[in-house]
Amino acid sequence: MLIAGFVLLVGGGESLVRGASSLARTIGMSSLVVGLTVVSFATSAPELAVSTGAALGGHPGLAVGNVVGSNIANILLVLGLSAVFVPLIVKSQIVRADIPVMVALSIGLLLLALDGHITRLDGTLLLAVVVIYVTITIVISRRRKLPIPMRHGPHTGGSTQDAQAPTPQRRSVPRDLLLVLVGVGLLVAGAQLLVRGASEVAAALGVSDLIIGLTVVAIGTSLPELATSVIAVIRGERDLAVGNIVGSNVFNIGAVLGITAIVAPDGIEVASAAIRFDLPIMIAVALALLPVAFTGQAVARWEGVLFFILYAAYIAFLLLQATDHAALEPFSAVMLWFVVPITASWLLLLAAYEIGLRRGRRSQRD
Repeated sequence: MLIAGFVLLVGGGESLVRGASSLARTIGMSSLVVGLTVVSFATSAPELAVSTGAALGGHPGLAVGNVVGSNIANILLVLGLSAVFVPLIVKSQIVRADIPVMVALSIGLLLLALDGHITRLDGTLLLAVVVIYVTITIVISRRRKLPIPMRHGPHTGGSTQDAQAPTPQRRSVPRDLLLVLVGVGLLVAGAQLLVRGASEVAAALGVSDLIIGLTVVAIGTSLPELATSVIAVIRGERDLAVGNIVGSNVFNIGAVLGITAIVAPDGIEVASAAIRFDLPIMIAVALALLPVAFTGQAVARWEGVLFFILYAAYIAFLLLQATDHAALEPFSAVMLWFVVPITASWLLLLAAYEIGLRRGRRSQRD
């Protein structure tokens, strides 16, 4: 059931992304805005299906772990692997507005969860923030009348082969709508199988729903984002790749957890372990993306490799903790006193260097 659920989620996410992105391009939205809104919501559909199904099925830990784990995986795993393929250009719009929105929502989620519950009122508030965010993003993009970068030539970061390739034709609106409907159906069916399979695996292994949600289910529901981002960077659509990750994290917190808390009879119960460890880790990862994107407005290959290594360390810690392994204590000490301080210092130095560099350039111009 777990494997079949993954397959259906990937197929449904792919169908939904194709139909939704083509519809958005038909009405003249740029790649960046498509990634931040339509594609982000489409690739967050697996998380929405899994989280609502888990909450209604009496597995709140799976619902929370799915969203928190997916947000961590989206930045460290998906964005990291995408940058390994091609260094990612980060538009200033994302740095100025969208990444701070993601950070603010992450902090807001932790504050709302401090009492151990995400109530229906909390869910309504989270959903309202996302609706306002999407509305402002679309309105600003329409006012700026940004061009639609379908292909990139050698002077814009894409390959010569992409520049010579013919511009793909847009599908008809009925066909796009059919792809969207098929994608939604596959996602719902896949989510049901995934939740049942994950809960039974958790029971068989003797681990909590939260751990399964943070690891297996989170990676599984991040596969659409991974596929979309890797394909986007290979095709030269690096704006869409970065926008997809940032927008997907915003939707995961605001729309997925918001809607799940609204439809669940008693809201969502948040485990104390998630409040003490996993939610702060999600906030730290979101904060880590800001200076990386700010310095040079790009995510370099080596930064992508570092993100991937950090994600592997995070998963290793969760598995050691779940099995109460003897290596947990020394591993935790290394992470706490070596890896985390060095990474934080590196990010601060990058930000300080870039600020000094920009001030120097400004002084020279003056």
